[in-house]
Amino acid sequence: MDAQHSTVFQPVIRPAGLCGVLVSFGDGLTEPANRAALAYAAAVERAGIAGIEECAPSLVSVFIRFDPLAVPLDVIIGQLSTLLAQQDWHAAALPEGRRFIRVPTVFGGTLAPQLDEAAMVAGRTVQEARQDLSEARLRVQTIGFAPGQPYLGLLPAPWNLPRQTNLTQAVPEGALVVALRQLVLFSVSNPTGWRHVGQTALKLFRPDSTEPFFLRPGDEVQFVPVGPEVLDHVRSDPNGGADIQVIR
Repeated sequence: MDAQHSTVFQPVIRPAGLCGVLVSFGDGLTEPANRAALAYAAAVERAGIAGIEECAPSLVSVFIRFDPLAVPLDVIIGQLSTLLAQQDWHAAALPEGRRFIRVPTVFGGTLAPQLDEAAMVAGRTVQEARQDLSEARLRVQTIGFAPGQPYLGLLPAPWNLPRQTNLTQAVPEGALVVALRQLVLFSVSNPTGWRHVGQTALKLFRPDSTEPFFLRPGDEVQFVPVGPEVLDHVRSDPNGGADIQVIR
């Protein structure tokens, strides 16, 4: 379905406000559409187009902010269109410099109390749920909602869970939550409508660092199951005991 979707959807360029352009590669989240957004955003950055001040990929689109006093909208759209026509972005290689990060994670129990409920909604046993979520190697599709907070996917089809009807008042920093075939790892404590299934010690938002966001779009993450005692041991490590490898 994803491959078929990539051949049917034609990328669209739209103005977004007075100083923005939105380039969309899908009308719904698929692996090829997210791949296209990441690859195209990296290409825009490399191109160094005059007047562009910001380039930010989202799940299936890229937002480009430009200086309308320096470059007219039609010129920016023309240059972006030329770049867009150079290749099939749905089949493009992902950006260089990505990393594979294995994060120690406690699944279920008092630290992640909604694993059992999420498993039931997904039609999986708790053991199957823990296996699904810990064996998946997921891409950081975008960063959003809170500083440095990643959306990771895509999970297998049974995990296309709806959000909860009630709001959880707060989950802690490092909480792993699930819905809509995605996992979200919380960078700060926040309310959520997604189910809390895992807990990590990873600090994603580091405001005093030269790179305040630990994860970047395109990175790949796997959540490795550990016991609570292991998590306690790695809490003093900003990386939460994660193993980090550069993807060659």
